[in-house]
This record gives sequence, structure tokens and C-alpha cells, in this order.
Amino acid sequence: MSETDDGVIRVFLVDDQELVRAGFTMLVDSQPDMRVVGQAGDGGEALEKLRVTASDVVLMDVRMPRLDGVEATRQVQSLPAAPRVIVLTTFDLDEYAFAAIKAGAAGFLLKNTPPADLLSAIRQVHSGDAVVSPSTTRRLLEHFAGALPDEDREVPDLAELTAREREVLVEVARGLSNQEIAKLFTLSEATVKTHIGRILAKTGLRDRVALVVLGYETGLVKAHG
Repeated sequence: MSETDDGVIRVFLVDDQELVRAGFTMLVDSQPDMRVVGQAGDGGEALEKLRVTASDVVLMDVRMPRLDGVEATRQVQSLPAAPRVIVLTTFDLDEYAFAAIKAGAAGFLLKNTPPADLLSAIRQVHSGDAVVSPSTTRRLLEHFAGALPDEDREVPDLAELTAREREVLVEVARGLSNQEIAKLFTLSEATVKTHIGRILAKTGLRDRVALVVLGYETGLVKAHG
């Protein structure tokens, strides 16, 4: 999704604590390239407002009354020109955060993430990248590996991938960065990005986080413990 004509990233805040929203608002609005366009105290209110408020990135608390961040994230994905969602959690290994990633979130951050990192994450997600470090996603997946099979969701077929694309997918799922994958296979980073773009196109997935989940769901990568 593109930002506004003036190049500003539109951010929407969802958290049941007004003080938290106020803090995020001050932080976001202090940046020349982003602004808060709306906020809500729970998932239900967020969905109502997001239907009529154009936004690029949503900061979504996962534990809220009435409608939690997981279900809200799932429903946000069905909106026209759906914004990208960053889920926020208090706990590093949080089953809610894992469920939100499976529901379509672009990743997750801890609520005590340093301000500079939060702002960087908003920019990353807006540019189409995953906000969460692959290693953190991998820890989440390994911790909740028993909950991985999801009967309601069709896992993309990997038959269309070339041998090299499968190799790249495995390393993405293991948590390697583009730079690390390039070094491993003696490729340029641009070539690695091209491979990842093709994998996303062939599987119909949105981002790197989804590829990490796919690597585990298809058994390409085994969870430990």
C-alpha cells in the first residue's frame, strides 16, 4: 500500500490502555514521515474505524477485551486495501502473538521495544518487509510447534518451486537474513531477493514471516524440542 501524497505513513493504534496509545501517538507524530490517523481501545472498535479510515500500518495489542488482537488481525485482512499489522505483546513467547502471525500479521514486537526500533519496524512493514527478526519468529514457532497444523488453512503447494527456491525457502525458515543466504549459496543479495519474490508469488504468500511459517508447516524445517 502506498502512503499519502505527502509521503507520510498512516499509522492506526489499537490498545485497551489509553496511556499506551498516548505514548505511541507522541512517538509516531514526532516523526516527519509518519502520523497517527486513528486509534481504538479494542479490536471491535478498530474494525469499525478501519473500514472508514485509510491507514498503512496498524499497531495492534493482542490481549484486549471484546475482540482480541488475533481475531481483529484476521478480520482486518479482509478489508479492501488492508493495512499491514504489527502485533504488540508483553511476553516474548506469547501464544497470542503466534496466533496473530498465523492470522496474517506482518510480525510482532514486544511492548518494551526501544522507540527507535518501533519506528524502524513501522517503516520496514510499510515497505513490505517483515518486522520481526526471523530468529524471533523461529523461536515462537519452535515453542508452539505442536499447534502448527491448521485444518482450516490450505498449505501452499511447493511443487512449483525450483530446487534453488526450495533451498532459499529452507534458509529463510531457519531464520537466515538475505545477506547470510547470499553468502551461503555464493549469490548476490539482489538474486536472493529475486528468489524470495518468486517464492512469494508462487505460494501466494505475503511476506517473510509467512514463509517461515510455511517452512515449518510443510516439514521443510523441523522444530526442535
